[in-house]
Amino acid sequence: SYEVGKKKVMLLKEVICACQGSRSRFPSCWTWARCQDNGVSDPEQEKRWAELFDQLDLNKDGRVDVNELRTGLTDWGVVRSEVDEIVRMSDTNHDGQLDFEEFTQYLRTHEKELRLMFRSLDRNNDGHIDVGEIQLSLRSLGVNVSTEQASRILQSIDRDGTMTIDWNEWRDHFLFNPLHNMEDIAHYWKHSLMLDIGEQLTVPDEFSEKERRSGVVWRQLVAGAMAGAVSRTGTAPLDRLKVFLQVHGSSGVSLFGGLRGMVQEGGLRSLWRGNGINVLKIAPESAIKFMAYEQIKWLIRGSKEGGSLRVQERFIAGSLAGATAQTIIYPMEVLKTRLTLRKTGQYSGMADCAKQILRKEGVRAFYKGYVPNTLGIIPYAGIDLAVYETLKNAWLQRYCMGSADPGVLVLLGCGTVSSTCGQLASYPLALIRTRMQAQASADGAPQLSMVGQFKHIVSHEGVPGLYRGIAPNFLKVIPAVSISYVVYEHMKKALGVGS
Repeated sequence: SYEVGKKKVMLLKEVICACQGSRSRFPSCWTWARCQDNGVSDPEQEKRWAELFDQLDLNKDGRVDVNELRTGLTDWGVVRSEVDEIVRMSDTNHDGQLDFEEFTQYLRTHEKELRLMFRSLDRNNDGHIDVGEIQLSLRSLGVNVSTEQASRILQSIDRDGTMTIDWNEWRDHFLFNPLHNMEDIAHYWKHSLMLDIGEQLTVPDEFSEKERRSGVVWRQLVAGAMAGAVSRTGTAPLDRLKVFLQVHGSSGVSLFGGLRGMVQEGGLRSLWRGNGINVLKIAPESAIKFMAYEQIKWLIRGSKEGGSLRVQERFIAGSLAGATAQTIIYPMEVLKTRLTLRKTGQYSGMADCAKQILRKEGVRAFYKGYVPNTLGIIPYAGIDLAVYETLKNAWLQRYCMGSADPGVLVLLGCGTVSSTCGQLASYPLALIRTRMQAQASADGAPQLSMVGQFKHIVSHEGVPGLYRGIAPNFLKVIPAVSISYVVYEHMKKALGVGS
């Protein structure tokens, strides 16, 4: 398209190639990009790839294996599954290693994909991606982000502090991240985890319209439910010990004394009493909470399009969704407490327990402790979400210079700390709820209200009595999160949901 002589065209190509792909000096010219897309190698590019290969080839045998990649790419924020994906795509001779040719072929193909994505984001073709372009591109894919969220994404890639992303920054950031199109990038940026630590999960995940239509939502919910089932089963003895100490701790039972007493009364299997219904209620609770959250979110947002919910709006929507789910499945909570505390032979199963409660105490017994349970959602959700967002944002601003995602371990750490803080704030209400649920199972015990329970505990046991059983509750957090994460990731792969 250039009306100039052949010599001038060749000179222009050389000048642009010398600029190593920067379009800031030649915003209207794509000669260099076309040259690269057509497979013509750039000496600087080949040199950069050779240096990268040499850095990763730790034993200097001319090949890079999976372990060398995992070690060498740690600083790039590349996780184990992504390394495996790179090797799977690039290892053409299937020897489990990459030679230099295979390595450069991956980089050549991937950089071409990254360049197409960069152009897709760079809507005004000025060679830089800004906050508005990130918002527009994600919105076109059905993922609405606020200006603050888009700025956070941009800052995690912007190395020179210009509040824009140039091609080199974009390429280096995603070079070893096996993403193939803008949908993958959007999913990567949205990146969220649904982990079950055996307590309330008050703020559900955000899903785009495309994900809802494609069935990703329900596959992800199933993955989360399965992870929760395995996690709760694995930590059930600690959960039963917590409930036992909440109800009987005032009699001076210690942590190990309570555990020994349960085993002596019913054997090792008794440590899993109440786990069946605890697992059974995961699916309806997750589904109800998700559907309620979507409806409440729509009511809060109204007809406004664009921009996701702010933190305080997510707190309101999450709390109301949690309260809705708890209201519907609450009878199962009462059954869980009664089955957890039952003596050997007291009930033959869940149905028998429900029949006995209905016959002896009436329908109202299935909602004992409902008020403190509902009130407990507010401090738990508010503190959990506020601490999680604060810790995650602080990490991103201080350390996250090489990745748009703080990483799995950081997210798990933030989630564990925020959940612990939320539990500390709401634990007295959870203890009162459990005691109210268990009242009828203790012969001759007075039927106290929420305020009556509070006064009774403080007057007889002091303020520490409000935190009976909190030790096993904290002990189960780390194993519960770890088990849940591992199972969740495996279930997502099995169900075809990308990380």
